[in-house]
Formats: sequence, structure tokens, C-alpha cells
Amino acid sequence: MVFEEKEYMIGDKKILLRSAKTEEAQLLVDYLKTVCGETRFLLCDPDEVKYTAESEAEFINEKNSSEDSMLLLAFVDGEYAGNCSFQPIGSRRRAKHRADIGIAIYQKYTGFGLGRLMLEQLLEKVKELGYEQAELTVVAGNDRAYHLYESLGFKECGRIPKANKYQDGTYADDIHMVKEL
Repeated sequence: MVFEEKEYMIGDKKILLRSAKTEEAQLLVDYLKTVCGETRFLLCDPDEVKYTAESEAEFINEKNSSEDSMLLLAFVDGEYAGNCSFQPIGSRRRAKHRADIGIAIYQKYTGFGLGRLMLEQLLEKVKELGYEQAELTVVAGNDRAYHLYESLGFKECGRIPKANKYQDGTYADDIHMVKEL
């Protein structure tokens, strides 16, 4: 699904939200390697990111041509800042009412409302498509994200203890959250 390009202002920052373009595939691969190194709250370490520009271009095309999922990019004052996406939890009838949400933003663009704006726009699309609930996972300790999700109506519905094991031997739980639409 393609997101119609929209501009917003947050304070003095000009925000552009739009769908990805295939020529941005390498940008997205490089971004993923960087954001995974900026925080312990994403799925992997930077050296585990094995996507290529070609595979990412395929992913972009799949999202843009999809009728039930979307990839939304954010730019702040003309610079790429991060993205969020949704896709169905599954293809079976019993799960088609559920959307899985994901978001990641460069650390220098967090803390001023960009994540909230991105998620509000994404959730609007999720609801328009007829999904009945949105679901996401947040790593324990990511308090800012947890509180953002709570403020958007997500409720904690379960935890997986020690779901994440870090190279230093420490662990963090996964917290599952759901929002009725």
C-alpha cells in the first residue's frame, strides 16, 4: 500500500511522511545497520543485518503493491529519520483481523513527537483497512517507547521472560502490547 505523501510541522521541524522508493533500498539497509547499533531495543545487532539493496528493493515493491501492509518513511528537515510498518499477523481467517506494527527511528530524531506522528498515521491506515486490533512488541527497559504506546491506547497483554540475550550475557523481556481499533 502506498502512503500519500504528507507534510507536517512539529515545532520548527518540517516532517515529510511517504512510502519508500526502490532507489532508496541501500539507504534503508544502511539505516537498519545503524539503528540496530544505536540501541539494545531492536531485533538484532548490526553485524546480523544481511539484507542487500536488491532484497530491500523487493521488500519495498512488495509493501507498495500490497493491499494489507505498508512501509512508511519519515524525513525531518529533508533527512531520513526512520520508518514504521504494519502487516497482517497471518493469512488465516482467524488472524486476519490483527495487524503487526513495527517502528524504528534514528536516536537523534527521538524525543520530540516524530514516533507519535508516525504511529498515529500508521494506525489510521490500519483501521481504514478494517483491522480490528494492532499488536506490537517492545523490549523491557524501553520506557519511552512503552509509555508512547500506552498513550496511544496499547495495553500490555503478556511478557516473554529473557526473550533477548545480549552479548554481555544479560537478558531483557519482550512485552507484547495490543490496541483495539
